[in-house]
Amino acid sequence: MTIEAHSGERWGTRLGLILAMAGNAVGLGNFLRFPVQAAQNGGGTFMIPYFISFLLLGIPLMWVEWGIGRYGGRYGYGTVPGMFDSMWKNKIAKYIGVIGIVMPLVVFIYYTYAVSWMAAFSFFSVVGDYFGQTTVDQMRGYLVDYQNIFDSAIHPGWVTLLFFIATLGFVTWILSRGLSGGIEKLALIGLPVLFVFAFILMIRVLTLPPTPLGSVSEGLNFIWNPEWGKVLDAKVWLAAAGQMFFTLSLGMGTIHCYASFLTEKDDVALTGLATGATNEFAEIVLGGTVAIPAAVVFFGVEGATAIANGGTYDLGIVAMSVVFQELPGPAFWGQLTGFFWFALLFIAGITSSVALASPAMAFMQEGFGFKRRSVAVGVGLVALMIGMLHVLLYTKGWYAEWDYWAGTFGLVIFATIEIIIFSFIFGVDRGWKELHNGADIRIPTVYRVVIKWITPAFLLILLGWWTVTAAVPQLLMTNLTDQSQVMWRWGARLMIVAMLAVGLWLIKLAWDRRDAANLQRGG
Repeated sequence: MTIEAHSGERWGTRLGLILAMAGNAVGLGNFLRFPVQAAQNGGGTFMIPYFISFLLLGIPLMWVEWGIGRYGGRYGYGTVPGMFDSMWKNKIAKYIGVIGIVMPLVVFIYYTYAVSWMAAFSFFSVVGDYFGQTTVDQMRGYLVDYQNIFDSAIHPGWVTLLFFIATLGFVTWILSRGLSGGIEKLALIGLPVLFVFAFILMIRVLTLPPTPLGSVSEGLNFIWNPEWGKVLDAKVWLAAAGQMFFTLSLGMGTIHCYASFLTEKDDVALTGLATGATNEFAEIVLGGTVAIPAAVVFFGVEGATAIANGGTYDLGIVAMSVVFQELPGPAFWGQLTGFFWFALLFIAGITSSVALASPAMAFMQEGFGFKRRSVAVGVGLVALMIGMLHVLLYTKGWYAEWDYWAGTFGLVIFATIEIIIFSFIFGVDRGWKELHNGADIRIPTVYRVVIKWITPAFLLILLGWWTVTAAVPQLLMTNLTDQSQVMWRWGARLMIVAMLAVGLWLIKLAWDRRDAANLQRGG
């Protein structure tokens, strides 16, 4: 089949590419999820399997996804269906790739809603709106009130809706401006600002005086000193491996899409490694040096751990909002520090949001010939309509279901499929050669074995373990305490299934359209 040309867009600069890829990876998971996972799993104990997962899962999958993306782009494909089709001459290959379009779109919709909370809390920090909510329970109630659009005790529901619409509108505008004119410029401006804010916060936290409950040194000690007796705990390893998917945006289809805009001779080996290193710096050095040490100072190690066990957002939003009010000095300094923190989270979330929407954008452009601006508006409207379900049904478990099936379990399924296709169907020999086309560095030979055997084995064990210990209980809702959510949670699942069905239908239409065009040219 003759392939239609790719969109013709290219990255403007290598720095822009690295920052855009880093922006894809650096998101809420670095500054919200990572501290929670570390606190829940023993601090330093968590870091050992985390670094091993980085070496055996993170880096190999980064290279594989960069390689698949650039290879598919060479044949005119910017999304996974076409990439799998070009690597595996089987009729089902393109349909398996539907995961790489629909799942990032699913995540994009609910993730952008979470990003809008950061925009709101940036504003609330500046005006001191939550100042006066001085305990964890009070701040948790403040956050729950904001998330529940039907609870107007503190904020009317339209405030939540307004920030969501504004955030989604901003993302749509960035997407409409193109690859170099929108996404790359956002990364070139947003990532440096993010790092400046992060450094300011890190210095502020490291200079906090001790309190009767804890100190910065105790917080850092908790992060970096492992309890060796717990290192072999399977729960800790599962948590560390799971965090690796979040932190590097693996199994999403976003890296593939961004890499498809490279030429055959553009490096993926060094650039992929640089992207991963940038993300890890943001997560470990910056993300790990702000939330946990600050929480330990004001709540102690046990208190910070208890808060982290309350949920993903309790440490980064609830606890930190209390911390900002307790900082030495006038209230204004606490408000400004709060603004820096939530603005940092907003920027991190926005750069990831545009990446998550990109596979759906690229598919509609290459498959049906639509213009970027029209597709951006269309994706934005779809996200708004479906996203309203998250706004209205957040307290019914709709968000939680999407986050688990698309943003957690789905990532491991997709990563397992792609590593098998790359290593055993496309072939590790061809894959190794592809990774070194135009490479600025030589990938250590040991990674040839890692990519073919160790990473697939790691993923299959992880997938099997998660299926038994988490996915099946989640599916059966055995641990659900609020039975009134059952109907709504099934509705959320069926919505994902419906989106996958539409995705399969659109893939068929796109291939039929191309086949018809090729026949016409041949005729």
